[in-house]
Amino acid sequence: MSRRKPTWLRSRPRSGEQFVDIKESLRDRDLHTVCEEASCPNMGECWSGEDGPGTATFMLMGDRCSRGCNFCDVETGGMEPLDESEPERVAAAVAEIDLDYVVLTSVDRDDLPDQGASHFAETVRAVRRRHPEVLIEVLIPDFQGDHDLVRQIIDAGPDVIGHNVETVERLQFPVRDRRAGYEQSLSVLDQVAREADAYAKTSMMLGLGEYDHEVYQTLSDLREVGVDIVTLGQYLQPSRSHLAVADYVHPHTFETWRRVAEEEFDFVYCASGPMVRSSYRAGELFVEALLREGKSIPEARRDAHRAESDA
Repeated sequence: MSRRKPTWLRSRPRSGEQFVDIKESLRDRDLHTVCEEASCPNMGECWSGEDGPGTATFMLMGDRCSRGCNFCDVETGGMEPLDESEPERVAAAVAEIDLDYVVLTSVDRDDLPDQGASHFAETVRAVRRRHPEVLIEVLIPDFQGDHDLVRQIIDAGPDVIGHNVETVERLQFPVRDRRAGYEQSLSVLDQVAREADAYAKTSMMLGLGEYDHEVYQTLSDLREVGVDIVTLGQYLQPSRSHLAVADYVHPHTFETWRRVAEEEFDFVYCASGPMVRSSYRAGELFVEALLREGKSIPEARRDAHRAESDA
């Protein structure tokens, strides 16, 4: 039996000059975004940039994934060879749109010898060369827990490195592909927190049948391995062939979890709400939280941010 979506689950319409500019630049360069491929409900709000800098999440290495997670709307199988021109095309698009904050993510590419780590890292470097002042967040696969591959991303020097744990330990399967796993994801995040001069970030979906004590335990586990930023959002079923929604979590509950994360566990920030996704208003919330807490924005781009603030 299908569940009716409550009134608070409404996304903003897609509009605005920034929205149009991003969409045209993507089409001109044959680029993909996870915003479109995963049917993100916040695409209009994030791309339009009405409440802060516009943020787009570029999806690297094609639009088809080697894994089949039961919550995800990205197509599975039939991957094509990597396009060696993609890093420069992404960098050109970021520079043209003049984004202040860019998120780079990718499909899983278990079919490749290095699972696409070098291609991902080169894209970070290409964006930095073309647009030195931009803040770069990456949302990476688990690379099957291979620390050498994760280190390639770390060495590329992004400002935020995210990897999503997605759900509580008990629900990892059937929510995620069997090649993923809770401990494997914690290991990736632990490495990022220990080795990277970057903020470690992750995201969880609620409404999959998790219990409150499991959410609490997950937040504790994430903070224990050094994760700085966490986002919590409502799982929405992309189609009838995907996992059904177990529960629509009320906004008041999301607000409670935000307070728990920030006040009890001392995360740098927690974005928490029914429509929140891992890259939701990523640039705006990241900069606001650091300034509010008196924490440093990476030195190489601090002057650029102050100049923008004074304008």
